[in-house]
Amino acid sequence: MNDQDQAANTIVPFDDLEHSAHAHEFVGAEHGGVPFSVILVHSQPGVGPKLHRHPYAEVFIVHDGEATFRIGADTVVVGGGHVVVSPPGEAHGFTNSGPGELRLTSIHGAGRFDTEWLAGPDPTWTSKPRA
Repeated sequence: MNDQDQAANTIVPFDDLEHSAHAHEFVGAEHGGVPFSVILVHSQPGVGPKLHRHPYAEVFIVHDGEATFRIGADTVVVGGGHVVVSPPGEAHGFTNSGPGELRLTSIHGAGRFDTEWLAGPDPTWTSKPRA
């Protein structure tokens, strides 16, 4: 079985993923060389990652709640049922600006997270190094 076959047949329970009070992380490189990584966000009002950027695109699928995104010089408020794209190298971040839980999926265009924090370290949202 090659890595691609193995990745196609992997089922990972959420509780087996690295997680915090605000998100679960799927690192594709750790699951048969999958070429993207995913953050499943479930954050409370006022919570979100500080301004940062990646050398790859990041796509956000907002399922429920409301988020205020900053992407480059633009700020936009987005509710459930929308997709938001941050291009490679663009500064971005978001905050749960609604009254309830924000649920979104963040898809990173790489097998491992590669984040440059532009507003100082953000230990709440920084991925934990893995062996």
